[in-house]
Amino acid sequence: MSSKLIFVCTHGKDNPERASLPFVAANVAATAGQEAIVFCTVEGVWLGTKSGTQGIESHGLPPLSKIYADFVSGGGKVWLCGACTKPRSITDDQLAEGATIVGAAKLVEELAAGASSVSLG
Repeated sequence: MSSKLIFVCTHGKDNPERASLPFVAANVAATAGQEAIVFCTVEGVWLGTKSGTQGIESHGLPPLSKIYADFVSGGGKVWLCGACTKPRSITDDQLAEGATIVGAAKLVEELAAGASSVSLG
């Protein structure tokens, strides 16, 4: 069974708390030695762009830019939903470190292989 954890993030600047919490939890998982991925959809795809986390901060949490950087430097991966990046005209040259655009097939493949999906609201 896979120890891979996929944390779903659907928010960005529209809701700093909901944008930050998947990265906080994924960071904990990565620190604990789990393979952790944050899968960003809808407005969350902006978080995987250069400076996409800038200015996002939820009361009581570090700035999302720091959480994101710590997550990626600890081996975490950020996947951006291809179906969500396309209408927002987000391309590979706009991506932040650690971010990759993936299709739904990749997500389904990982879940079918035993990865667990985590949603925080």
